[in-house]
Amino acid sequence: MNLNTLSPTPGSKFAKRRLGRGIGSGLGKTSGKGHKGQKSRSGGYHKIHFEGGQMPIQRRLPKMGFKSKTAKLHAEVCLDQLVTIEADVIDLSVLKTNQIVTPKVKFIKIIFSNAIDKPIKVKGLKISKGAREAIINAGGSIEE
Repeated sequence: MNLNTLSPTPGSKFAKRRLGRGIGSGLGKTSGKGHKGQKSRSGGYHKIHFEGGQMPIQRRLPKMGFKSKTAKLHAEVCLDQLVTIEADVIDLSVLKTNQIVTPKVKFIKIIFSNAIDKPIKVKGLKISKGAREAIINAGGSIEE
């Protein structure tokens, strides 16, 4: 096979429509554009979503929802997950290295899920009321 012998498979290419070539072609006179109006004229153009002067649907409907720009920076960690970590002190960097939270996260809150047996030390993280009690009851400590 040579590059000069390559050709498209038969039937995959269609000839360009020849507009305005007489009544017998089926595309004569108005060239398939109908009669009158903006779209029939040369240079006839309107913006996408244009509804002929009627108030467009994206402006008729109310704005809904909210997407927080800081949501990716915050994360919640269950107390169960902290027990699996083998570290003396658990802080933000330890949670990132153990892949419990994503690298982009800057603020973490520990929430209560189940009571724990192992004492853990937590440093520089926000802690819910229930998680705080569970850590202290297990013999752990919390540094602000």
